[in-house]
Amino acid sequence: MDKDDKKSRRQAQILSYLEKNHYVSIEEITTLYGVTTQTARRDIMALEQDGKVRRLHGGATISTPVEPSVLRQRRVDNAAQKEKIGRLAAELIPDGAAVFIDTGTTCEAVARALIGRRDLRVVTYSLRVATTLSESTNFAIAVPGGFVRQVDGGVFREETSDYIRRFKFDVAVISVSGVDHDGDIGDDDHAEVAAVSAAMGQAGRTIMAVDSSKFGRRALVRLGSLCDIHTLVTDTLPEERLLNKLRDSGVEIRV
Repeated sequence: MDKDDKKSRRQAQILSYLEKNHYVSIEEITTLYGVTTQTARRDIMALEQDGKVRRLHGGATISTPVEPSVLRQRRVDNAAQKEKIGRLAAELIPDGAAVFIDTGTTCEAVARALIGRRDLRVVTYSLRVATTLSESTNFAIAVPGGFVRQVDGGVFREETSDYIRRFKFDVAVISVSGVDHDGDIGDDDHAEVAAVSAAMGQAGRTIMAVDSSKFGRRALVRLGSLCDIHTLVTDTLPEERLLNKLRDSGVEIRV
């Protein structure tokens, strides 16, 4: 087997590993396939150029871990509730604040509700959020560079999390794919979790804006626990077990 065949076979194996595990580190590639760190990085770069993976700090994730059809459906699910949640969450953000806004339809609703506010400074990796605000406000808006996920306008690259850590936020507005009965919050995309985790670490207050369909759902990638959230904004209170978790964690609940 020549060098090119070995490389193609190895990269196919890396893709197979990612389909099962959703994330692979450079160190795992070197251990699993007996190659150098430089070779592992070259493999990841080649797979990224083919549109098959997204590089992250220290590794890579599968390019589309969530089916586009699922993401498109999320855009229309519970639309009316999301608009109400967006308005309520926006009321918690004072004029002049430094704000991180997550990607997703609920956070897009928050962005629409912020139109008319004054002197906000916004960091987001959602092109939809950035476009909404840039067309209708004079806010200072920062967006990382990278590859655009067309279905929801999310912008990702290996350094996205490092970019977000350069800022300090008064408020981080996040949304998640699931809040499970153990009190863990998470998403189905490793890159999103990395970006949001970076923002939460730089924020004085974290507002989680989710509709009630997310309660009781276990997401693929853990972001944190309810203890990491200051305020929950939602449309309906969760069932008693999760409600008690929220109260025990000291989360303020806005319905």
